[in-house]
Amino acid sequence: MRRVVITGLGVVSPIGCGKDDYWKALAEGRNGVDKISLFDTEGHTAKIAAEVKNFDVEPWLDKKEARKTDRVIHFVIPAADMAIKDSGLDIGGTDPNRMGVYIGSGEGGITTTHDNYDILKEKGPSRVSPFFVPMMLSNMPAAYVAMKFGARGPNMAVVTACSTATHCMGEAMHAIRRGDADVMLVGGVEAAITPIAIAGFANMKALSTRNDDPGHASRPFDKERDGFVMGEGAGILVFEELEHAASRGAHIYAEVTGYGNTCDAYHITAPDPEGGGSVRAIKLALGMAGWNAKDVDLYNAHGTSTPLNDKTESGAIRRVFGDYAGTLPVHSTKSMIGHCLGAAGAVETIAAIMALERGIIHPTINYEHRDPDCDVNIFSQAIERRVDRAVINNAGFGGHNGVLAIERFRG
Repeated sequence: MRRVVITGLGVVSPIGCGKDDYWKALAEGRNGVDKISLFDTEGHTAKIAAEVKNFDVEPWLDKKEARKTDRVIHFVIPAADMAIKDSGLDIGGTDPNRMGVYIGSGEGGITTTHDNYDILKEKGPSRVSPFFVPMMLSNMPAAYVAMKFGARGPNMAVVTACSTATHCMGEAMHAIRRGDADVMLVGGVEAAITPIAIAGFANMKALSTRNDDPGHASRPFDKERDGFVMGEGAGILVFEELEHAASRGAHIYAEVTGYGNTCDAYHITAPDPEGGGSVRAIKLALGMAGWNAKDVDLYNAHGTSTPLNDKTESGAIRRVFGDYAGTLPVHSTKSMIGHCLGAAGAVETIAAIMALERGIIHPTINYEHRDPDCDVNIFSQAIERRVDRAVINNAGFGGHNGVLAIERFRG
């Protein structure tokens, strides 16, 4: 079996860009949620989000290229470049036919879609941008990264809503294991803080309306949670075949050892109340990794801060881990960066990797009121603890479940 290791991390997030700034903010419990500044929220019931602010894309894209590309491209190219540089990978010395890209986006270029529809209504068909079609497609981040870095190997944009990035990573693991590639740039990107997306999620009662207290709006597993907070950003990782990484002396953050992919087949938005799909996905990841439930040192939860998701996920944790669920450390990165939708799995996997690397489990901020329906071991403060094995869980509308198992590299 070809082994798959992680050698590079790149992140653009609401609380920091680059793995070190991102991790420092997570460990400190820094909140990234605030009033929406990207558009006028007059008339909206949800007026808060976790935006990527003060981010200059010009070191990666010139002004002309930035103007014709969507915000998802503005996030994914820097994150991919950061990951490649962090890995020490020599792009020029890497066989381009053995380097692939699996990067997804749940909403794709929704900003481009929104803006061009306004142009169509106000100025007519002739004024719609010729770049509209390619820039609104969900596959374009994967295609753009491939073009930017010359990756001619397998290329795919998995789109499974909020489990997108996790499925991209799991499928990339399989691609390397079966010999399709030696290096894969993997992850997810999202930039969906737009009037129509916020209105749509709010009207289905999915978003928090704690508009006067944005710092406490994202509160996974807390009894007073009232919905998720939209986030945005990108997380890109370099997955590499072990011998390929070892031959160039790469720093190895972790090994990818397990992956679970299931569907609830229950409802277009609501999770299966019994959590059956999630339970199966977790067990599949543990089985592939060869772990027992008590081997897991950290569970990075989907933890959206919605009433149904957190209750269902807590039940799934108890079903899989049994009595150990009372002591298994559980946390939610979304408490600080909101829900980054298709990018969630990637930015949260980077958080879990940094926990392995730094020996710190970041807090779930805003966890103040215990909910009997969420009877799991939520860490509200950062703690120093050795982490050898972590599970990252994500779920998406449509009943998609994705789970990744990573562990400290042991040689």
